Amino acid sequence: MSPKKTSVVIFLCGLCTSAASFTGALVLGGCGYHVSGRASRLPPSLNTIAVPALDNRTSRYRLEQRLTSALVHELLARTSYRVVADPAAGDAVLRGEITGLESSAVVFDSVTGRATTMLVTVRLKVRLEERGSKNALYQNDNFLFRERYEVSTDVPSFFEEQDPALDRLARDFAAKLVAALLENF
Repeated sequence: MSPKKTSVVIFLCGLCTSAASFTGALVLGGCGYHVSGRASRLPPSLNTIAVPALDNRTSRYRLEQRLTSALVHELLARTSYRVVADPAAGDAVLRGEITGLESSAVVFDSVTGRATTMLVTVRLKVRLEERGSKNALYQNDNFLFRERYEVSTDVPSFFEEQDPALDRLARDFAAKLVAALLENF
């Protein structure tokens, strides 16, 4: 597979000077724009975030362990915060409650009639608060993660793929939640 090639065409006209001036003003003026996923809206005084295990209000066994583990891993990978489990040891505490886990078939194999793609939805109540002041740094009582996943139509391998599929779900979920925390969406 060859890499994508991108070409830039520069039109020489009177607008080039204006565009260059505008670009220079943005760069020198510190306009506040940044690449998504690289900035943090959290206070600079935060050094340690406590992430106790999420509460699981669903019937899915050990879902909270997978999601909590993925969340800790994502925080460690994407931020410079120290992550601990004990709420008393953190500058801020991230608490969450998994309120729903649903899946529904969205694409079917035309020959066998089996589902080939599932839509998985995870709902969560989440709150990141400063430990001392209890001020909410981020709160969402209806955090929604929704993603489509392909499913094997081979029955024996379907059960073998269940754990890796849940791990992928947990990683994708954690990436979205950490991005929301850092960007304060």
